[in-house]
Amino acid sequence: MEHLGLAALAAFILSFGLISRRLESTSITGPMIFAAFGVIAGPALLGILELDVESEVVNGLAEATLVLVLFADAARIDLKILRKNFQTPGRLLGIGLPLTMLLGAGVALLLFESLSIWEAALVAVILAPTDAALGQAVVSSPKVPVRIRQALNVESGLNDGMCVPFVMILIALASGDSSQPAEYWLSYAAGQLLLGPAAGIVVGYLGGRLVSLGFRTKWMSHAFLQLSSLAVALLAFSAAEMIGGNGFIAAFVAGLTLGNTSRDVCEDMMEFAETEGQLLGLLAFLAFGAANIVPAIQGVDGPVLLYAVLSLTVIRMLPVAVSLLGTGFRLPTYAFLGWFGPRGLASILYVLMALRAEEIAGREDIFAIVVATVLLSVFAHGFSAVPGASWYAEHSERRMAVDPQCAEGRMVEEIPVRLPFRGSRSTVDT
Repeated sequence: MEHLGLAALAAFILSFGLISRRLESTSITGPMIFAAFGVIAGPALLGILELDVESEVVNGLAEATLVLVLFADAARIDLKILRKNFQTPGRLLGIGLPLTMLLGAGVALLLFESLSIWEAALVAVILAPTDAALGQAVVSSPKVPVRIRQALNVESGLNDGMCVPFVMILIALASGDSSQPAEYWLSYAAGQLLLGPAAGIVVGYLGGRLVSLGFRTKWMSHAFLQLSSLAVALLAFSAAEMIGGNGFIAAFVAGLTLGNTSRDVCEDMMEFAETEGQLLGLLAFLAFGAANIVPAIQGVDGPVLLYAVLSLTVIRMLPVAVSLLGTGFRLPTYAFLGWFGPRGLASILYVLMALRAEEIAGREDIFAIVVATVLLSVFAHGFSAVPGASWYAEHSERRMAVDPQCAEGRMVEEIPVRLPFRGSRSTVDT
């Protein structure tokens, strides 16, 4: 059965690869196909892939994927460019993201009496990060104004890393550690928020400088230049964990540091990281389908489904609208930025981390809520990406024809933070 499962997986990846470029211009996304294959090949149906929610394979894949994704996303950020054009993504991250967490926690408390305040907050934070890769036409279409797709791209690239410390702290609180003395929480917060970033800065800076030196002196081959991205990411993660910090935060900070101190080798390093991140991300969606969807569906009821719908609409769109007040954007832009906040890879990985904390009383409810929301998002945002991008592009063209100086049309320098589906360099002509 192991050989059959491996053969089926390899044949599926090859088959998907053969049509992957053609699929980029359609509403069918890689996460849709991989999640669907996971359900079909998983234990609930054909049983070819023997994966369950708490297996070491699934958890190991989740950790490795999250480390590499956080590192690669952060390394793509050019802080010099970002500082010049941070108004819109800054509002989405600085105002919209916290409001989304607060509103999501409040709605969870109202709908689920069984959840504690910490568990409700954990649901909200797990579902706060967005995944631009699920709406690839939106962030790759040249017809969508650069400023708008840049805002979604930067938001998606940064919010998963920003949510990591909140996820870790809330997992600890929801596990019943809230009775610990203040000294414990000060020490824990220091480990999460100080030691992790410190390890990331040191490893990211030194790793980047060493790789740059090795490549300039021609002691390092191009192949190992690319492989070094994985090594630096894992080294940052491990170093932080050894000194009591958070490895995921360290990986994110290491990527941000390396990307802004060693830009001469960053592009080549990220080429490999994005390719590997793409494969690991798609495999995570496959594992999501095989191990998560069917068990979670058993816990889906009216309140869970209602929360999933609200999470993708009101809980996302209202904070986005508040964050954009005073920007000069028109109502269609509010709707476009508010709707295209897909929930995907980061939410899957975070809920798997929460599931490993057996002390969380409501972890099965949290699991059902998150899986239902992500599953709905994978298909709702995937299918709406191409027509949504086309509609907004047409609106933008009409708007800029009437008012060339409108807020939406203001030109910004684009940062390729998260490209569809990680590693792809093509664009979708909508």
